Formats: sequence, C-alpha cells, structure tokens
Amino acid sequence: MTDANAQGTASHTQPTSDSSGRMTPNRPAAITRHYDAPDADCVRGSEYSEILALETEQCKRAAEHRHKCGLAHPEQERSRGERQGHGKGRGHRLDEDSGLAHIRRDLAASVATRADSLTAILKAIHAHPETAYEEYFASRTLVDAVRKAYPNLSIEYPAFGLGTAFKVELTSADYDPTKHRTIAILSEYDALPGIGHGCGHNVIAVSGLGAFLALVDALAAGPEAFSGRVLYYGTPAEESDAGKELMARAGAFEQVDAAIMVHPYFMDVADQAWLGRRECRVTYTGVSAHASSHPFMGRNALDAANLAYQGLGLLRQQIPGSDRIHAIIDHGGDAPNLIPATASLHINIRSKHAPTLRALSRRVEEVLRGAALMAGVSAEVTWDSSPMTMPVRTNRPLLKRWVSAQRSVGRHPYPPGTVSDTLAASTDFGNVSLRVPGIHPLIQIAPEGTGMHTVEFAHCADTPAAVDAALDAAFGLASVALDFLVDDELAQVVRADFEASGGAVDVEGYFSGM
Repeated sequence: MTDANAQGTASHTQPTSDSSGRMTPNRPAAITRHYDAPDADCVRGSEYSEILALETEQCKRAAEHRHKCGLAHPEQERSRGERQGHGKGRGHRLDEDSGLAHIRRDLAASVATRADSLTAILKAIHAHPETAYEEYFASRTLVDAVRKAYPNLSIEYPAFGLGTAFKVELTSADYDPTKHRTIAILSEYDALPGIGHGCGHNVIAVSGLGAFLALVDALAAGPEAFSGRVLYYGTPAEESDAGKELMARAGAFEQVDAAIMVHPYFMDVADQAWLGRRECRVTYTGVSAHASSHPFMGRNALDAANLAYQGLGLLRQQIPGSDRIHAIIDHGGDAPNLIPATASLHINIRSKHAPTLRALSRRVEEVLRGAALMAGVSAEVTWDSSPMTMPVRTNRPLLKRWVSAQRSVGRHPYPPGTVSDTLAASTDFGNVSLRVPGIHPLIQIAPEGTGMHTVEFAHCADTPAAVDAALDAAFGLASVALDFLVDDELAQVVRADFEASGGAVDVEGYFSGM
C-alpha cells in the first residue's frame, strides 16, 4: 500500500533482556503513516473567519450610525391604510430633491396612468403559470406591452440564446457610451411546478415593465429628462436553473454599469441574505456480486453512498448556521440480493459568501472522496450541471436610493439585518451582482410570516396588495434608475462601494481548480 501523501517509518530493534536477564525476541517497530489533509497548506476555516470579521465590522458601523442618528429601533410598521394608500389614489407623495422632483412626478404619473394595464398583465401572468424556459406567454405578453406602447424601440426576442429571454433598449437622443451610463432593469416571470406563482414572479415581471415604461414616458415627455441608456431584460428560469448566468455568459451585462430588480415578500425589507447555491452529483461504482453466496467478491457502491450521506450530516456541525447542505440518494441499487455496483447522490450546498461557498465545496468533495476510499469503490463527482447561483452582493448607495423612493410612496423598508439569515434562499441575481453593482430589495405582498414557495403565497400574488406592491416597486425602480443616470456623484460612490466589496468576480471561472 502506497500513498503520495503518506510518510512511513519503520526500524528493527536489537534483542534486549528483561530484569531477570532473559532475552526477549526482536520486535519490529510499529509502522506509522501520516496523511496530510488535502488542503494542509491552508488554515482550515480561514475563509469563514475573514467573513465573520467583515460582518462584525459592518454590524458595528450600522449600530454606530443608528446611535448617531438617534434611531434605537428599526422603522415601525406603518398602518394598513398607509400601506395601501397607493391602491386608492394611484399616486405618490414626492419631496423636492436634487432638481429631479418634476421628473419623479412624471414617473409617478406614468405608473398611475398605466395602473390598469399593468394590473391586467400581473393577473394574466398569474393565471398562466409557466416553468423554467417555458415562459412563452409571460415573455410575449411583456414584449407585446412594450411594442404597443412604443413600436420603434429596439427589441430582441428571443435574446441571448434563450427562447424566452428578451432585451429592450432605450437611449437618450444624446447618448454617448463614452460619457453616459447604462442601467439594466430585470423582470422574472417563471413559476413553480405544481404551485404556480408561489414566489410572486408575476409581480417582479410587472414591476420591471412599469419601471421601464415610466422611464420611456419621461424621456418622451422631455428629452432632457436624462442622458444614458436603459436596458429592460426579461430573465427566464430563476426557480430551477440560472437563466441570468446563461445570459451573462452570452454577454448581457458586459456593457452594463448597474442592474436592479425587486422581489415580493411578506414584509418590506431593504435587503437580506441570499445564499449562493451549487449542485453536485456523485456516482459510486463498485463490483456486483451475489449478496448471499459471494458477498466478499463485491465492492458495495451503496455503502459509499451511505457513508457519504452520513458524512455530509456530520459536516453540518462544522459550518455556520447560514450554510446549507441537503442531499438525496437517488439511486441505491436494483435488487436486495445483489451487491450494488452503482449508487449515486444528488446534493445542493449553499453559503452566504462566495469564498465560503468555495470552501464548503472543497469540504463536501473531500467527504465524497473519503466515502469512496472507505468502501473501496471509485467515485465520479460532477459540479454545476445546472449553473450555480452566487450570493447576492448588495450595493449600499443604490439601496439607499431605493429606500428613499419607497418612503415617498408610504412604505418604510426595514433595514438589512432585520430578517434572520435562517430564512435565506438563493437567486441567480447573485451572479449579476458580482459582475456589476446591483440591488435586489423585497416588497410586501403577503401577511407577515407567509412562506414563499407555498400555495398561500401564490394566492397573495394575485391580490390588491400584490398590485399595490408592483406599482410601488415600478416607481421605486424607475426612480433609482433615474438617480443613477443623472447623478454623477452617486455613480462614483456606487462604483466605489462595488470595488470595496471585492469588485467584479469571474463568476464563470470562480470554482475552476477548486
């Protein structure tokens, strides 16, 4: 038995005598082998330590800011009537600011004017739920709404090699790519199998559409409203795949300076944790044999799968509470009287930060390899047959503008850190947010505590509260886009925050050589 990482020592001893003078036989020294850990050159857990220090510092700064501003507690929840004031008057309360108040009024007026048509689209998409890459009705409905309003806009449908993705482009008359900025507004619209719009993507769809049309209306009303480019993207397959990652690999975000979208929820929250997710499949191959007469002739692949499953369970003790490992044994043999020659697991892992997602990936693969070694079988490990989703990196300056816009419509989003990381899910917007600055805030459509991906949440996605949220979100996204295109100082701090958070990441190659 040899191993490149094993270091063995052995020696022979000379005969010795005991206290009575009798000679004792030669006994060979024990043989000891030392096996280095696969990443012995690294400090275990270092990635987590670095992230923990960063999060602690962020929490300290937030606490100091609240103390300085005299804010002992987060914003108190507004009354129900205030929450739903938009639905009654279809209007917004706007403060004078930065000379943009008149343009914001135009954005608000656009959303109010289009409220009925946007509501009809929200309900139509809800009534026709479509799963990943099958969202033909939803994508066509959104594209047709743009074409009806502005037939001369540049539209690509389908786009980026995906049958249900689209791209709509709006540029100011003076647009110069060397001087002016580009912002992308994103709409999702896929549903869940068997549940329908249990994640409220019909609300996301209409929020993005309403925001984009409001900006087109503003530019049509006054060419001086802003200079720059707005891209409206239809992004399929968020639920069971990662459509935005495929769009990114096709170049969707190469000339984009920022990207924004919103997600429905059970409360108004400026930001919360969104975990990165990777998919892993492992197939163990052993040797089949008669389970009764010749079990010693076999190598049991199911033993390896069982050991791996148990090992993953034990690994959970050594990871932060926000990380996740969930797995199934999807094949364990064909008959009980045969030693299984093949067995396999399907595994998902999630983590709050890109470095810790990579660290967890290494640990998981070590467990899978160790199980193969113990069972004496071979292992084939495959990562990301469905594209990975990365943790969301929120741009704080953009987020502040979102909060300001939402306060102007009577909503008061709770600050980051309000919702426990225990409730964290995953989204492919994370893949976008590591390429360009972005925000992914949450807006209330359901009673507090209503879980996403449930029949109850699907019902809430077709209610007056959902309509109010979609219209408020449309105004909010349009307002943030306006700020980013017009305010040079904002654009500078947006970029500075992005670079301070790690800058652009090579998402596609992030796990290569892991």
